[in-house]
Amino acid sequence: MAAVQDLPAPQLNMAEAEAQRRFEQLQAKLVPMWKDMRAMTSTERTIVVVPSQTVEFDVKGAEMQSLEERYLFLLLLLRQPRVRMIYVTSQTILPSTIDYYLGLIPGIVIGHARQRLFNVAPEDRSPRPLSLKLLERPNIIRDIRALIPDPDNAHLVTYNSTMLERDLALMLGIPIYGADPKFFPLGSKTGCRRLFAEEDVVFPIGREDLASIEEVGDAIRDMRREKPTLQEVMVKQNDGISGEGNAVVSLAGLPAPGSAEEDAAVAERVAGMQLEYPGLAFEDYAAKFAADHGIVEERIVGEEIRSPSVQLRVTPLGEVQLLSTHDQLLGGATKQLYLGARFPADTAYAALISREAMKVGKRLAQEGVLGRFAVDFVVVRRPDGSWEPFAIELNLRKGGTTHPFLTLEYLTDGVYNAETGVFLTPSGQEKHLVASDHMESPLFRLFNPDSLMDIAIRRGLHFDHTRQTGVIFHMMASMAENGRIGATAIANSPDEADELYQKFEDLLLSEAHEALQPVAIAED
Repeated sequence: MAAVQDLPAPQLNMAEAEAQRRFEQLQAKLVPMWKDMRAMTSTERTIVVVPSQTVEFDVKGAEMQSLEERYLFLLLLLRQPRVRMIYVTSQTILPSTIDYYLGLIPGIVIGHARQRLFNVAPEDRSPRPLSLKLLERPNIIRDIRALIPDPDNAHLVTYNSTMLERDLALMLGIPIYGADPKFFPLGSKTGCRRLFAEEDVVFPIGREDLASIEEVGDAIRDMRREKPTLQEVMVKQNDGISGEGNAVVSLAGLPAPGSAEEDAAVAERVAGMQLEYPGLAFEDYAAKFAADHGIVEERIVGEEIRSPSVQLRVTPLGEVQLLSTHDQLLGGATKQLYLGARFPADTAYAALISREAMKVGKRLAQEGVLGRFAVDFVVVRRPDGSWEPFAIELNLRKGGTTHPFLTLEYLTDGVYNAETGVFLTPSGQEKHLVASDHMESPLFRLFNPDSLMDIAIRRGLHFDHTRQTGVIFHMMASMAENGRIGATAIANSPDEADELYQKFEDLLLSEAHEALQPVAIAED
């Protein structure tokens, strides 16, 4: 029997130009669908969720499944009685996990919602993109198509949109609510720097489209001539995500720009760059950089630095909508790895970064980009107390801030006001959240989803619809194997959200230590 890796490569059996033409025809179907949804008609709609991690993640085992389950908050859309959902994962989702999310939906009959939910899984545990696993299996694609009553009222939701997701859309015969893969270069580190420059968005000095580590050294010397006071620079692979393709090069104490000793000194610093991804050898990083190309840019420094982001979308009608702002929580060797976020971002600079992000959004709408995206910033506090923003990345995909914010939005029916930077429920109550995909400890391997839910309920920390506060879990599939879950703490103020998140983490650790108590030998 052939191994999974030996399955025939998926083929569209058509020229690329014809595939693109057909895809654009499919995407045009989103316009009447969007108008229909805004009119809140009773038309039955089908949402096919394929949360494929079609990016270069280093994942193994249950972690892939947990990342695919990260978007189970979309089950909250089943509160709409005419919505059907087909949620595809590499492995079947535990029934108790589905029960948990359906139980969060206010005012529904769970049995009715369950009849409109279908979990399709190839039961393929390999650490490869889910979209590829589906394309390798035409039989499963046929199964999914059979679950769609009306393809003209169905669309595909994905984590990001690559050629794999495009080809999957073509085989399913439904459009993707997301960017056409042809726009992918705009979201690369090189592409976004060029876009920032064209739209007069402030961003750090640097050089883009570098093809080797040697060119990084050349760029640094060139940048030092432009700005002799440079102290640190960031080296970034074009398609790196969550900071994993980043490295820091210190320039402090180098010979003067243009001096005879500069070349060798810069080359030594580049070879000794501090890599963000743990355990990665410099030689491997250099090879990956040469394959993907990348950039080098000034690392913004100051006494107080923060890393906010702005989330936007372009609707099928071409409207640009600013959805939210977040303050990102970063960790890792050089504080570049994304760990979580607070929502909303500090009002001291939320409006400032929103104005800059809207410049990007309007340009993307002009280009024809569709769906959700985010612009990441670094802001630095100046001596007069004001904040200065620098745009650093454009992510043409969903990200780590997508699921916490939409969970809050779906559960409270609240709205974020881009002008005030405040999120209010219909009753006028402010809401804040702290969320992370990295609540982790080896001790958490003691728990499974059922025991996690039991702990939260017993200790009164689960989400309470009356108060609209509490903790919501995600990524539960990797808890027992990797000791890692995701959590979103929702409260009425920033301090309350921080306190609730910390209280829950401390509680889990306390319960874990209690669970480790030795078992007494049973007596006859």
